[in-house]
Amino acid sequence: MKWIRTLAIYLFLLAGAVVTLGPFLLSILTAFKTSGQFAQTNALSWPDPFTLDNFTELLTGRAEFGRAIGVTLLVAALLVAAQLVFSIMAAYAFARLEFAGRDIVFWVYLSTLMIPAIVIVVPLYLMMTEAGLRNTFWGLVLPFAFASPYATFLLREYFRGIPQELVDAARLDGANALDVLVEIIVPLSRPIIATLLLITVVSQWNNFLWPRIITSGNTWRPVTVATASLQSQYNGNWTLVMAATTLALVPLLALFLIFQKQIVRSIAITSFR
Repeated sequence: MKWIRTLAIYLFLLAGAVVTLGPFLLSILTAFKTSGQFAQTNALSWPDPFTLDNFTELLTGRAEFGRAIGVTLLVAALLVAAQLVFSIMAAYAFARLEFAGRDIVFWVYLSTLMIPAIVIVVPLYLMMTEAGLRNTFWGLVLPFAFASPYATFLLREYFRGIPQELVDAARLDGANALDVLVEIIVPLSRPIIATLLLITVVSQWNNFLWPRIITSGNTWRPVTVATASLQSQYNGNWTLVMAATTLALVPLLALFLIFQKQIVRSIAITSFR
């Protein structure tokens, strides 16, 4: 009976892997086919012959997908840097500095996680429009550039676990609050900071709703909006759409391959700490 249970577990895991990886395999296979091959063959059949025409059209044709990738990289890089800096400072203040109403302010700030993102879209849009930032780079970035409640919470809990003796020793040596943060807290918090870096990169790379609302035209649209626009722009040319999704997947896949050990560690930190 034990081998039957083991077989059932493996079959269940195999089915889960197929359901999870199937869409990615379909996207990659379709990206290397011509429109004729896609229409005449099975969706999961091997491309014969392989073609790079879809990628060439995306990067050099009127789709301007290369520009969308550049915009996304720029936005993601700036938002990752800004969110980490502000979240680290906010978490340090909530974890180590003493001021009136600290815990009340923290829990009120954390409670904003309970507010659905869709609720603040209209107010944000009106604010950006009144400021003349609609369809601009700063309109994409500013609403997400400051501290994240989720990141602040994780960092605060991690900072509170750092021994107070280290902080006291640094203060006896004449270190001020900023020195303690930069020279003691941040170096000891590299695992959680790396975790938040990965989470922020993925979330900003996949952000769709706000860029879709605040941008128009091709100038500042990221890859998510550019991919969605291809379906109407090219009359359902699925080989081109799948090539776009494959290109959008490459940076995240590279990130996973480079930081796979850190990703596993990040799952442990965010789940159990």
